[in-house]
Amino acid sequence: MSKDALGWRCKFAVVAPSTNTIVQPDMEALRPEGVTNHFGRIYVPNMPVHNDDDFVALVEAIGAELYATVDRCKTMAPDYLIMGMSALMFWDGRAASERRMQELSEHAGVPVSAGSFACEAALNLAGAKRIGVISPYMPVSDRNVTRFFEDCGFTVAKFVGLRCSSPIAIAEVQRETLRQHLLEMDDDGIDALVQVGTNLSMVGLALEMQESLGKPVVAINAATYWHALRAVGIADQFAGHGPLFELH
Repeated sequence: MSKDALGWRCKFAVVAPSTNTIVQPDMEALRPEGVTNHFGRIYVPNMPVHNDDDFVALVEAIGAELYATVDRCKTMAPDYLIMGMSALMFWDGRAASERRMQELSEHAGVPVSAGSFACEAALNLAGAKRIGVISPYMPVSDRNVTRFFEDCGFTVAKFVGLRCSSPIAIAEVQRETLRQHLLEMDDDGIDALVQVGTNLSMVGLALEMQESLGKPVVAINAATYWHALRAVGIADQFAGHGPLFELH
């Protein structure tokens, strides 16, 4: 069977909302030789998000366009699909999210990695039980995130919801703001900190904070890409991106 000249190890399709500016650079920075990322942008306007109803409307708008975006990605014959958006894959808890992911995989014709399950895997690998979560979402979504993690057996001991006012506003949250929230959440009763919301830029900060706090800080985009690489049998270990990529 002929191999792609650049993606001779794996061709990933990565789907994310069209408003998302963080997933693509994050995942390109993690891409090993012989692996290529091919982005499909899920059309969604930069809708105002001021309350739970607005957020539900945003999630529904993304869901309505998801399969059409996947269909466009299928034309390049991907080996694997990465979900570069996370709220939909936390919604209604773990069992519902697992069914949703299985339906997506059947539609795409390839396996799927999603941030919710990738964070679960990373937290389990770290042996974490009590976690703190940071999210850019509105409370309705934060409740769904909490439910998912609790379904997985974790205790969500701390939660910071940033309530960003639009999809684009998520990417405008700055490093120092996130650092302060992590410092405020951390205490001796927290085993690990985890960030959800793929348009929140936290991959670099997570590495820095993990070193300074001495405990796992899981950034969803890094966890998702690690999960996808390992799922396709690529176990490259490389420095500079944290222990998920160095040890496992």
